[in-house]
Amino acid sequence: MTIEEAQLQVDSWIKTYGIRYFNELTNLGILVEEVGELARVMVRTYGEQSFKPSDKKAELADEMADVLWVLLCLANQTGIDLTIAFETNLLKKTERDKDRHKNNEKLIGN
Repeated sequence: MTIEEAQLQVDSWIKTYGIRYFNELTNLGILVEEVGELARVMVRTYGEQSFKPSDKKAELADEMADVLWVLLCLANQTGIDLTIAFETNLLKKTERDKDRHKNNEKLIGN
């Protein structure tokens, strides 16, 4: 699935099952909540915190998909083509950082 197809599928789902998009600020708040849930799973899976019984059902892939879902909603409702935005952002990072990481002594040898 392409990013464009994902945006279209989310839009179709919202119009079929969700009635309408939540407003942009509500979706921003939901995005922050979802990133927090992702962070919770990451910290317990790869960090030093242990899982609580209530955390054990959470799945990393599902939490990442929740973040992506809300990001796609925000892109749709603000008129952002995420394919173009991502391609532009990748070009910016490539031009800006093409030598930066190769020359970072903190990364060399690790």
